[in-house]
Amino acid sequence: MSVRRHTTARLTTATTALVLGSLLGVAAAPPAAAANPTPTSWEAKALGLASAQGTAQGEGIKVAVLDSGVMTNHVALHGKVTTGPDFLKDGLQPGDPRWGGHGTAMASDVLKVAPKASILSVRVIDDKKDHGGDIRQGVSPTSQGIDYAVDHGADVISMSLGGEMFGDSVDEDEVDALARAAQKGIPVIASAGNEGDMFNDASYPAGYPGVIAVAATQQNGSRADFSTVRTYNAVAAPGVAIMSAKNTGGYEPVDGTSPAAALTSGVVALMLSHNDKLTPAQVRTLLTKTAHHPAGGRNALVGYGPIDAAAAVQGSSKPPADGTGPVKYTGKEHLATPDGTPKTQHPPLETDLVTIGLGAAGVGLLMVIGAVLITRAGRRAAARG
Repeated sequence: MSVRRHTTARLTTATTALVLGSLLGVAAAPPAAAANPTPTSWEAKALGLASAQGTAQGEGIKVAVLDSGVMTNHVALHGKVTTGPDFLKDGLQPGDPRWGGHGTAMASDVLKVAPKASILSVRVIDDKKDHGGDIRQGVSPTSQGIDYAVDHGADVISMSLGGEMFGDSVDEDEVDALARAAQKGIPVIASAGNEGDMFNDASYPAGYPGVIAVAATQQNGSRADFSTVRTYNAVAAPGVAIMSAKNTGGYEPVDGTSPAAALTSGVVALMLSHNDKLTPAQVRTLLTKTAHHPAGGRNALVGYGPIDAAAAVQGSSKPPADGTGPVKYTGKEHLATPDGTPKTQHPPLETDLVTIGLGAAGVGLLMVIGAVLITRAGRRAAARG
């Protein structure tokens, strides 16, 4: 059973906002970005955004933002957002503090890169429950959101969200939904996670095969301290002090692999508007081949390195061949485990040992959970300070 998805954005302090604001006062936005009012800072230069937008601006591309909802009346988003269903079904509505904060920010980051793209907003997470979520039963809201995006014309699926798993390492609903997205030729982007300076838990959907997982970099191009270190990381993008839209109006700087993934989704929208025939495999290959590769080659810190939007968009006109395709299984079918027990039948359990083991495990689990909650609560309090 998996935990419910949670947001991965981290708001910076007021001091950072003031410093960044002074920088924005003297830095001119690239002319090509004038169509979108969201302020840009260092990420524009790091991505090569001016050159990329000189080639394409996301025309005709629909980006599905699976998140906490998007405030459609924000000046950065007005007229560019279609609102889909609320699969979280928790009774919250626009205007509630726990509705649309994270999603509004991520949608603005997508449009900052691809100002002529459109957004399909699908609500699958709650803004405030950032502790890892509650034990969930039933169909995953994330899987429902993926299917809705697939069925309603999404060209890119952007998921700046994630959570670790309890028990099984995958959620079958989400794996199946991602497979349907792949069959429709829709690239899926997800944030790598913000646990790099704590427990470094794996995060899903970033960890699923076929998903382009994005790590976060700081201004010098190196990995941001919080960015989760995992072999599933494909590429990296700016993720520190990214000016993003607020659900209450205006803008604020955001840290996390969340904005890194949203910016990357915008780059993919530029690529597809330049060549709408690109397959998910070609998108991944172009992003990884044109990225600024780290010394020593691909690593678990930043994957193939910080993306180069200009090079990726330019390369989209002549993409590498897509060699992916279904492969027929030619091995033998084994209907029993090595000890001869059919897959549909379990061997007898040693109930006494199981009872003792579960009791000991329960005590240990409570101790671990208590320590984790205390540590994470303190960390959240420090972040708010």
